[in-house]
Amino acid sequence: MTATHRGRFAPSPTGRLHLGNAWAAVLGWLWARSQRGEFLLRVEDLDTTRSRAELTEAMLADLAWLGLDFDGAPVLQSQRLDLYRAAFERLRTAGRVYPCFCTRSEIARAVSAPHGLADEGPRYPGTCLTLSPEQAGERARTRSPAWRFRPREGITEFHDLLHGMLLQDVAREVGDFVVLRNDGVPSYQLAVVVDDAELGITHVLRGDDLLGSTPRQMQLCEALGLPVPVYAHVPLLLGPDGKRLAKRAGTPSLAELRERGIPPERLVGLLAAWAGLGDGRPVALRTLVPRFVLDRLPRQPITVDPARVNEALFGPR
Repeated sequence: MTATHRGRFAPSPTGRLHLGNAWAAVLGWLWARSQRGEFLLRVEDLDTTRSRAELTEAMLADLAWLGLDFDGAPVLQSQRLDLYRAAFERLRTAGRVYPCFCTRSEIARAVSAPHGLADEGPRYPGTCLTLSPEQAGERARTRSPAWRFRPREGITEFHDLLHGMLLQDVAREVGDFVVLRNDGVPSYQLAVVVDDAELGITHVLRGDDLLGSTPRQMQLCEALGLPVPVYAHVPLLLGPDGKRLAKRAGTPSLAELRERGIPPERLVGLLAAWAGLGDGRPVALRTLVPRFVLDRLPRQPITVDPARVNEALFGPR
């Protein structure tokens, strides 16, 4: 019997897991388990310059310490390159991608390049869109191209379970975006779409910093004939400076908590309080499953005081 709810947690092994990672992982796990669904772990290790095997091992230990279990073995993106390249070839055959020889600095210097969404940088001005096959071939002799996807014109709309109906004109607001880097590595946008479809992911819970990526991913699903998951983007945990909570904010990593023998129930109690599922006292993760209701989660970012977090986890000093 196939699960009607299949979620996933998809971290990158480029550093130690922090409280923000735990926040997304726990909420995604609780959502899946409250629906009697499945929950998968996907390791997004395509960034070979920063991803390290020892960090993946530490991450698995951290998640087990926290009390999370997963359905099936972890899936590593680095072992799925053939799937991404096959999807790229389908896009190329359909005429939806074209080679781009521009560097980031060249794009940034282009007078006609208004700023797009933050994660894409300046909106690509279409410099290489009109290159003839002969011109592209000539440039390829000295520089390997990235490949850009041409989004269809018009509004992409989707309903996020926490944010409601959202609209974005991808072609105008983002522009043609990279799906294959010039080193042959697929972009995040392409890999996540292929993975979610191939793994049968039906529900995606992730931080709302990725909210703006969703229309791009929906357009790729459309172009590849893939199903679109249901999305729920949860608010981020922020430090006092208003920036995303991470190790630099003065809060411990999960590895530090685990190595110092801190009971995971203390951290789960904090996460439960931020989610409106508890009062901050230590609690076992599984006891939260019957209490979890997605619609009751907060919609606004949560500002976290590192001093109070450390006191709750380590005790008064």
